[in-house]
Amino acid sequence: MTSRNPREEYGRTLLALARADRNIFALDADLCKSTMTCLVEQELPAQYLEMGIAEQNMLSTAAGLALSGKVAFANSFAVFLTGRAFDQIRQAISLSRLNVKIVGSSAGLSDFGDGSTHQSVEDVALMRCIPNMTVVVPADGLQVRAATRAIAAHPGPVYLRLGRNDLPDVTAESDPFVIGRLQRLRDGTDVTVFAMGYMVHLALAAAAELAAEGLSVRVVNTPTLKPLDPAVVVAETRGTRAVVTTEEHSIIGGLGSTIAECLRRERLPIEFHGIEDQFGQSANSPQPLLDHYGLNTATLKSVIARAAASA
Repeated sequence: MTSRNPREEYGRTLLALARADRNIFALDADLCKSTMTCLVEQELPAQYLEMGIAEQNMLSTAAGLALSGKVAFANSFAVFLTGRAFDQIRQAISLSRLNVKIVGSSAGLSDFGDGSTHQSVEDVALMRCIPNMTVVVPADGLQVRAATRAIAAHPGPVYLRLGRNDLPDVTAESDPFVIGRLQRLRDGTDVTVFAMGYMVHLALAAAAELAAEGLSVRVVNTPTLKPLDPAVVVAETRGTRAVVTTEEHSIIGGLGSTIAECLRRERLPIEFHGIEDQFGQSANSPQPLLDHYGLNTATLKSVIARAAASA
C-alpha cells in the first residue's frame, strides 16, 4: 500500500493552485518548512507572507487580504492556529464569512516529540463550534490534494486539519471530494464505524480482522465534520445495529460529538473511540504514543466488539 505525507501533498497542491491563480496567498507563522508553504515561498515569493511567530497578526492579515479579494491560506501548527488566534478567527473571519483557509498542520498527536504544548487534541471542537466555519479532515494524502482544491474553490472560512506523518492510501486519486459528503469505504451489516483522518486506515484494518472473527463492519470515512447533514449520517447507519466513532482527537467535541448529534433521534447504541479527556505527551516515535492512548487496531477492535454486543 502506498503511503504519502499529507503536509507534502498539501504544499504541492497549494503551489499548483497559486500558480494558476495569483489571488491565492500563503501566510505562515515561522513554520513554512513544516507546513510546506516553503514551496510557495521559493517559487512565488510575491504570493507568500512570512508573519513570524505571531498567529493573531497572521489571521488578521489574512482577513485583510480576503477583504481585498484575495484567497488567504493561513498556516501553522494546529494547536497554535486554533488556540492563540481563536478571537481573530471568530471575530475577524467567521463573523464576516471571509474567504480565509485556516490550515492546521501537525494536528492531533502527530507531533510526537514536542509533547502536549504542540499536540492539538481539541482543535476540531474549537473550530466546529464557530458559526460559518467549515471543518475538513482528510483521510490520506490523495484526499488532502482533493480537499485542498475543494476548499480553495469554496467561498468562506474553512479549517483544514493535517497530520505530520505519512498515511497509507485509503482513497483513490479519481475519488471526487465534495464538502459535506461521506465516503463508505467498506460495507457491513453489524456495526457502522465513522472514522476521521488518521484513524480511517486503522478502522479498515480492524474491520478486516473482525470479518475473520464473524463480525461485519461498515467503515465510513468522514472527511467533513461541518457542515454534515444528519440525514446523510442516518442513511449510512441503515442496516447495522450499532455505531462507533474513531478519531485522533478528544472524544469531547470532535467526531464522536458530531455523529451523536446527528443520530440523537435514532435508537442506536454508540461508542466513542479517541483520546479521553486529557492532554498528549512526548514520545520518541509515533507508535508508542498512539498505543498509550489506545489509538491502534487492537483497541478499536475491542470497542467495535463492545458496540456490537450492546446492540
